[in-house]
Amino acid sequence: MNHATKDNAKGVNSDSEMFEFLSFVLGNEHYALDIMKVKEIRGYEAVTKIANAPPYIKGVLNLRGDVVPIVDLRIKFAIGEAKYNEFTIVIMLNVLGRIVGIVVDAVSDVVRLAATEIMPPPEFGVAFDSKYLQGLATVEERMLILVNIEALIGSDELGLVDANTTTSQG
Repeated sequence: MNHATKDNAKGVNSDSEMFEFLSFVLGNEHYALDIMKVKEIRGYEAVTKIANAPPYIKGVLNLRGDVVPIVDLRIKFAIGEAKYNEFTIVIMLNVLGRIVGIVVDAVSDVVRLAATEIMPPPEFGVAFDSKYLQGLATVEERMLILVNIEALIGSDELGLVDANTTTSQG
């Protein structure tokens, strides 16, 4: 499914610019995030708990020398039931100079979307606060909620990234 135009092929930004997203499932909803932020996808493994952390911060794990916080988006946004088994998936992200893992129910596939296929986020009706939404798109007759993962991970609410980091990079 290649919708690239001559302008896009030349590297000129236009409304037909293509974006790639990794789609995933939380509860009964389909979400996606910028694939360029994905470091790796792995199964859930035991984490080291952090005292007084909010329930959606499952803890940290050592990923090849990096201490990585693990955020369960199912708990954070009260979507579905948070079960941990051999099918639980963690998407490792490189966001704002920090590696962070997010727990999701399943990873679907890579979706290519043209800018014209992305609708603005609604003001209501989804579990995510609209400030964490990049937009909505319809893919194969299902609604795909596009997450602004930098806004979410960089938010004061999660407290995972130093405020100085977010202002210098974004």
